[in-house]
Amino acid sequence: MYLYLIIYLLAISLLAVILTVYDKNAALKNAWRVKERTLLAVCFLGGAFAMLLTMLCIRHKTRHIKFMLGIPLIILLQIAFFVTALNQSLSISHFSVKTAKIEGQIKLALVADLHSCYYGDEQSGLLKALEAEQPDAILMCGDIFDDHLPPANTITFIEGVSAKYLCYYVSGNHEFWSGQADGFKDLLISYGVKVLEGEADIIGVRGDTIKICGLDDPDTDRYTSRALLYAEQKRLLSASTTRDIFTVLLSHRPERIKELLPQNPDLVLSGHAHGGQWRIPYLFENGLFSPNQGLFPTYTNGEYSFGATILIVSRGLARESIPIPRVFNRPEIVIITLEGSR
Repeated sequence: MYLYLIIYLLAISLLAVILTVYDKNAALKNAWRVKERTLLAVCFLGGAFAMLLTMLCIRHKTRHIKFMLGIPLIILLQIAFFVTALNQSLSISHFSVKTAKIEGQIKLALVADLHSCYYGDEQSGLLKALEAEQPDAILMCGDIFDDHLPPANTITFIEGVSAKYLCYYVSGNHEFWSGQADGFKDLLISYGVKVLEGEADIIGVRGDTIKICGLDDPDTDRYTSRALLYAEQKRLLSASTTRDIFTVLLSHRPERIKELLPQNPDLVLSGHAHGGQWRIPYLFENGLFSPNQGLFPTYTNGEYSFGATILIVSRGLARESIPIPRVFNRPEIVIITLEGSR
């Protein structure tokens, strides 16, 4: 994941060294000099440490306060940025949904876009986080497997959760891209995970009843598999609509929300958007880019309201499966608590 970042930092550091050495030689020969604002710009872009070290080694601009104080300050700011913005540790996000359709509380864990990434030995990071929350069900909203990384980490995760929790799964696009969607589903079924392909399941939790239903990713139409066409799956769900039972719909892609509203779900859970990849909290919440939504996407993380339907989108768990690091966008497990309001 950090390969491109390392290559960039090496390149900008090399440029900083070249410019500093050139400027020193130019000063000795009264030749054309590199502008100070150009040197500082290269520092801001990531070459600060290399430039400061070069200046000290060749004794260039060591009497200039602008550089001897300014560059260390830039380095400190960059360290702070990398520590906070590039924090890839697991986070837990909580949402509460009130409904008159239940009396007590039901806790659901949304796990999306794992992409077979690593979360400690035996996936302990994920498993311990879920154990601390004690959900009544774990809902996996696609791209749990990856089309490039081997499935071992996902299988370890499934082994850990399926023995303790009621688990549901819908596919994502990467499972279909891998060409192994059917095999992955068979594996999940062998562990007792309920795979939803346009189907619904009604469960009881401490005297309350909810319905969990789900759709395959629309890429089911592009790849050969045993799954029904996406439109047929939606038709099956429409036929099973029950308005008096709280209904949770699992669907990988949040940008499809408006075509799902006729299903009359109370709650739609999605992933796929990876939080918009590069975010600025409170200012640029939806991030820079999302698959199928493009630049400046609309539905990437958090809660969105559509009348009687609520959409909650997970930022997902992908880390080493993506070529560029997430910025201000920690991977997450989402915990949704349904609270009765009767």
